[in-house]
Amino acid sequence: MNAPDTRRWLRFAREDLQAAEAMLRRADAYPRHACWLAQQAAEKALKAVFVFLEIEFPFVHDLDYLRDLLPDGWRVKREQPDLAALTEWAVEARYPGAMPEAVEADAQRAVQQARGVWESVYADLQERGFTEEA
Repeated sequence: MNAPDTRRWLRFAREDLQAAEAMLRRADAYPRHACWLAQQAAEKALKAVFVFLEIEFPFVHDLDYLRDLLPDGWRVKREQPDLAALTEWAVEARYPGAMPEAVEADAQRAVQQARGVWESVYADLQERGFTEEA
């Protein structure tokens, strides 16, 4: 178990999630920014599991792929069976392209799903002996 690095990955995930949630409360925020931060929060939360388990992980943004690489028994595998829509925001939110512009409803869904990923990962880490205290 690599607790210090796990704490850092989890903190970065939580900070991205909190920033995405804060954007939802702002009238002048851009939904695509909240979507991108939500994707980043979920990605970092999933990668925190690999760090905790001391398993090398690929540098990819595909959340379904990352989730599927986790060992059996992690609740995020059961509770988040489809992360494809959230994955799209890894790139689509950052660059103009064929995908329609993100709207408030997209941001709400993305943040809600990222919150679910983070909470699942955090609960499982705690069950496996992880603590946030150094």
